[in-house]
Amino acid sequence: MLSGQYLEWIWQGYQVTVVLSLLSCLLASLMGAVLCAMRISPVSALNRLARAYIAVFRNTPLLVQLFFWYFGVSGFLPQVIKDWLLTPHEWRIASIAIYWPSYEFIYGFIGLAFYTAAYIAEELRAGIRTVAQGQKHAAYALGFKPLQAFFIVILPQAIRNAASPLAGQYMIALKNSSLAAAIGVSELFYVASQIETRSLMAFQVYFAVTLCYVATIGLIEAALLFAEMRGRKRPGQKVPS
Repeated sequence: MLSGQYLEWIWQGYQVTVVLSLLSCLLASLMGAVLCAMRISPVSALNRLARAYIAVFRNTPLLVQLFFWYFGVSGFLPQVIKDWLLTPHEWRIASIAIYWPSYEFIYGFIGLAFYTAAYIAEELRAGIRTVAQGQKHAAYALGFKPLQAFFIVILPQAIRNAASPLAGQYMIALKNSSLAAAIGVSELFYVASQIETRSLMAFQVYFAVTLCYVATIGLIEAALLFAEMRGRKRPGQKVPS
C-alpha cells in the first residue's frame, strides 16, 4: 500500500499533467484553427506554409520535438532570458499566489501544443468539409469578409461536426504529456518513476497512475457525451413566439 506521502506526490504530478495538457490543448486549438484557415486559403503561400507545418509536425515523433525545443531552440536564447526563465518567480494578487512554471514545463508545453496543433488543424479541415457550401455563400451575402465568414460562421459548425475527433485528439494529448518526463517535467509519469525507484512498489504505483489517466479520459468522454446529448435535444426545442 502506498504511503500518504507517495499519494501526495502522485496527486501533485497529476495536477501538473492536467495543467500541462489543458494549456497545451488550448494553445493547440487556437493554432489549429489558424492553420486550418491557412490550409484552405486561396492564397498559395499560406496554403503551402500550413501544409509544410502539418507535414513536419505530424511526421516527426513528439519525443524528438520535445528534445528539439528543450535542447535545441533553448540554446539560441540570450543568456539573460535563460537566467530569467530558470529563476523562480512569484506574483501575488490579493491572497492568491501565482508561480511562474519551471523551465522544463515551458518547453514541454510548447512542444506538446505545437505537435497537437497539426492534428487539430486536420480534424477541423475534415469538419469543414461537412459544412454546406451554402453557409459560406450566405455569409458573403450578409456582408461577411472571408476571414469573418470562416471564424464566425463556418468554424463553429466545423467544430460541432468534428467534436468527437477533436475530443480524441485531446485525449491523445493527455496521454502524450507523459513524454514530457523525458525533459524533466514533474508530471504524473515522472513522479511515478521517482516513487517506483524509491519504494520498489511498481505495481501499486503504476496502477494508481493508470487510474488517474483512465478517470481523466472518462471525464472527457462524459463531457463529450453530455454535449452531444444537448446538441440532439436543441433542434427539437420549440422557439417561443
